[in-house]
Amino acid sequence: MHTEDPMLAKVRKLLAQAEDQAATPDEAAAFTAKATRLIADYGIDRALLDEGQPGRDPVGDAVIDVDAPYANEKATLASVVADGLRCRAVVRRGRSSDGSSFSVHLFGRESDLACVEMLFTSLLLQGTRDQLATPVPPWEHKAAFRRTWWLGFAGAIGNRLTESERQAAREAEGRFAAAGTSAALVLADHAREADEAMRAAYPRLRVAASRRLTGGGMVDGWASGQQADLGTGVAAGLGGHGRTAAITDSA
Repeated sequence: MHTEDPMLAKVRKLLAQAEDQAATPDEAAAFTAKATRLIADYGIDRALLDEGQPGRDPVGDAVIDVDAPYANEKATLASVVADGLRCRAVVRRGRSSDGSSFSVHLFGRESDLACVEMLFTSLLLQGTRDQLATPVPPWEHKAAFRRTWWLGFAGAIGNRLTESERQAAREAEGRFAAAGTSAALVLADHAREADEAMRAAYPRLRVAASRRLTGGGMVDGWASGQQADLGTGVAAGLGGHGRTAAITDSA
């Protein structure tokens, strides 16, 4: 529905440049930072436009299937991206012949959902590339190290998105005030609508229990996710994931 939007087309181009194997780490970071900011600005602009045209951007949902390996951790990344872009996510754990399978059910305004799916796909590619280039210390169990690597990566991404969205909202307050409203209130409404849609679809939703992981990859994953320098602080980046990373078992 939103694939022809010129702003999203520009974001896709920037993310493709960031993912290009020929890009240097500094170039990839610059492309990613610019794309992240454009996504934030896009969400702000759509929110302001929709205030004057109710029904233009309805609340919808989408499902992302998450592939192994480390599907649980990658699903956490999807939920962090969703939360940062005013959407909500339910991480669904099912059962397959190979063991557990995961998918992420997203809820939010359709324009926000388009941004979440696009950015998550790009970050998944970038994260996979960086993780494979990160050596696992000989004393570490490879799977344990990489699980925590993905969680560190997700934490940094969440922190960056939060800061980027806050900055975009602050800079847009004047335009919202001219329209007789507030950026903070409008964006909060988007998040509330997404939350209501999620809870209507999953009235018995429960939050996943905390996991105890022993790997030592968190710092390296955080460093990779922090390339664009859009946030600081491991504690801030890893906090608050519980409200999106809900788990529901499917048959």
